[in-house]
Amino acid sequence: MYSGIKTKVLIVDDSAIVRRLLGEALSGCEDIEVVGTAPDPYVARDKIVALGPDVVTLDIEMPRMDGITFLKKLMKHHPMPVIVISSLGQAGSRAAMEALESGAVDVLAKPGGPYSVGELKENLPAKIRAAATARIRKPNGTQQARQAAPVAAVVQAAPDPADESTVIAIGASTGGTEAIYEVLKAMPARGPGIVITQHIPPVFSRTFAERMNELCPMQVKEAENGDSVQPGTALIAPGNYHMILRKSATGYRVEVKDGPRVCYQRPSVDVMFRSVAAAAGRKAVGVILTGMGADGAEGLLKMKEAGAFTIAQDEATCVVFGMPREAIEMGAAAKVAPLPLIPAAIAAAVRSVR
Repeated sequence: MYSGIKTKVLIVDDSAIVRRLLGEALSGCEDIEVVGTAPDPYVARDKIVALGPDVVTLDIEMPRMDGITFLKKLMKHHPMPVIVISSLGQAGSRAAMEALESGAVDVLAKPGGPYSVGELKENLPAKIRAAATARIRKPNGTQQARQAAPVAAVVQAAPDPADESTVIAIGASTGGTEAIYEVLKAMPARGPGIVITQHIPPVFSRTFAERMNELCPMQVKEAENGDSVQPGTALIAPGNYHMILRKSATGYRVEVKDGPRVCYQRPSVDVMFRSVAAAAGRKAVGVILTGMGADGAEGLLKMKEAGAFTIAQDEATCVVFGMPREAIEMGAAAKVAPLPLIPAAIAAAVRSVR
């Protein structure tokens, strides 16, 4: 419900066309006001001081200073919610992942190719609203620091080898890429199979999976239709496709499919959680992490009703306490835990269902 207080947005992009498209995407929102635009980080710096925006949308490839460098400086000296607007290509996707690691709240694809102006108008306002309520966190460290952390130092979160009939299902949205990393880095190399739905644009999902595969003990990949869910593997739903768990005589597999948006999302956490409830029942563990909206709450409840153990991230450690709050209020979460303790909660749940 509109409170009468508008969320002030500064658009930073070197393309006049993109600045106009972003402005038009927000022009019909009574609760959002574009207070200014900037063609590069130097102009943006002055306008942040003068206009006091609540949220900044930030391009990555700009003259005089690139968006990643500016983001790192901004998060160090004037931390605030930033949504990165990036191209759908592989280079843009890798830069977007670096931006999320450097403190950006969310990432959105620039219109063009498979991502239309209509989708921009549909998605941007929701991301602005989520960012405006986000808790700004300090980045988890540089890529070099992450890569330097020895795998041997990772806390083993579950016994090894894993029971092939146990499945861990994780759902997240705003702030979820970093939260998922915190969980996956604590999973053992042969831990139970994991299925993950994160609200993320196409192409970015594959880059995210590749990044997690580089940093985490488990094998992590973007899911493909028919992929087997087995110990030591985590499958991430591809952007713009639902992921469904199926059980067969040979074990669990995923179905990757098109379909209507659920809770305004594709992929939808609810769609995945409901399928896990039906396929795995009490042999599953469900985890709902940070994110805006209600996607996943009803699905997590279905999992709990089917006998699965369910976990929700607590408010204090969420970037946006939307999805976990809805699940908790619905009675879908058997346990509420801060993010650093969720791997241990998963381990305890996995041991209990064996």
